[in-house]
Amino acid sequence: MGQYFQIHPENPQARLIKQAAQIVSSGGIVALPTDSAYALVCRLDDKAAVDKLRRIRGIDDKHHLTLLVRDLSEVAQYARVDNTQYRLLKATMPGPYTVILEATRELPRRLSHPSRKTIGLRVPENRITLALLEELGEPLIGTTLQLPGDDHMLSDPEEVRERLEKQIELIIDGGAGLLEPTTIIDLTGPEPELVREGRGDPAAFGL
Repeated sequence: MGQYFQIHPENPQARLIKQAAQIVSSGGIVALPTDSAYALVCRLDDKAAVDKLRRIRGIDDKHHLTLLVRDLSEVAQYARVDNTQYRLLKATMPGPYTVILEATRELPRRLSHPSRKTIGLRVPENRITLALLEELGEPLIGTTLQLPGDDHMLSDPEEVRERLEKQIELIIDGGAGLLEPTTIIDLTGPEPELVREGRGDPAAFGL
């Protein structure tokens, strides 16, 4: 049975953030709020947790998982970023955008797209998620919380609890989320390409 923490969205309780980080570090999967819908996250280098996350979400290895980082200083370790791309990231993050970039060798191969060797990456504008990333001192890997067969994302923490508390280790209630995903922009080509329009305005990328 998973644990359930109510964490203040503006002033996250340090004690609960520390406990959440311990759960992640020991291989747990966590449902948490972001600046769009709720997300399922786990440790980047925990293969068993990543595999379980994919099973819960009903996705295969061709579905991009997203790297959540606390700030842009962590991006270059996991993705190749040129000056033009970096300027776009600086102008839009933190925010409700996921960008697709070419993965570096630092990123475990099983996390990048199998044929394209790319990774989705974002800096979420959510104090709970940022506090957890800060406490962990490393990125999280995650995906929007939408369960197999559903036509909507989960954004009500009580519904998340009802449906997932037997499958995951922790649900963080940070208040109601939004029923809108991030905007996905592919930055691997010569020009930014809109993959999915969501909460973020694509005009920020000249689209």
